Amino acid sequence: MSSESYHEPIELLSEGTKNMHRALVSLREELEAVDWYQQRAEACSDAELRAILTHNKNEEIEHAMMTLEWLRRNNAVIDSNIKTYVNSRGPITGVEAASVGGGSSAGEPGSTSLGIGSLKGKR
Repeated sequence: MSSESYHEPIELLSEGTKNMHRALVSLREELEAVDWYQQRAEACSDAELRAILTHNKNEEIEHAMMTLEWLRRNNAVIDSNIKTYVNSRGPITGVEAASVGGGSSAGEPGSTSLGIGSLKGKR
């Protein structure tokens, strides 16, 4: 039961936090189902069953995206990160570096940065 995974006493949590928990648990479960169906479909030797399993996997993706959209609408940080990363172009770590004003990220090929330059002037 998902409510057993609360890390704080439930009576101390707001309805908003409990709803967020429900959505996050549901998203995790949907993504896990996608993984299971993908593995089953790939391993399946029967073409018709493989098609059914692939269909089921795609339904789970739909469910996950509906839940992700609810999360986006109800959490400003998730919304901001989706706007930054989803439908972006180029290397994903480059998108992060650009979003914080850094250029190439520390550890990327060709970068001489230690990754601390974006901290200058921030207090």
